[in-house]
Amino acid sequence: MSTKRAIFGALFSAALVAGCATDEPKPAAKPEAPAPAPAPAPVATPRAAEPVKPVEAPAPKKPAIINLASTELFEFNKATLGADARAKLDAEVVAKLKDFGDIRYVNVNGHADRLGTPGYNQRLSEKRAEAVRAYLVSKGTDAGKVEVFGFGKTLPVKSCPDARDRKAAIECLAPNRRVQIEVQGLLR
Repeated sequence: MSTKRAIFGALFSAALVAGCATDEPKPAAKPEAPAPAPAPAPVATPRAAEPVKPVEAPAPKKPAIINLASTELFEFNKATLGADARAKLDAEVVAKLKDFGDIRYVNVNGHADRLGTPGYNQRLSEKRAEAVRAYLVSKGTDAGKVEVFGFGKTLPVKSCPDARDRKAAIECLAPNRRVQIEVQGLLR
């Protein structure tokens, strides 16, 4: 085995020397040329006659809260919106809702006058607020952002202490039969 190993080693060494000892010179490796530098970007220089104006960023939108009161929308002992009430809501509320780009919430607060029991006036004020809510939703307001509250006779805007008879009191207390609307959101 050792002679085979010696012969094999000699042949391997001879092949190695023969492969390395060639008469042909190997071509020299070409050095890589450096990449050309990028051309400088043109620099805009302002003309003497034109001053450089800074670019103004648009002002951020600010949240706004608007309180709107629509008085005298409802007849005595009623929670339905008549044609005059709808026209008033269109002018005072719906037109202003269009100024909002994003509405966070709309609170609709219903009120009643002092005539009647507290429980009855509470339910009546809730029905009035719900009537206005339904109208606003029919005009495109997102129903999920509208909340309804009834305050009954607890927050009057007019007291009418001099009204002696019922008819005069009903007429005098008309401003208390109202809905107040609070809108919070971002103006356009």
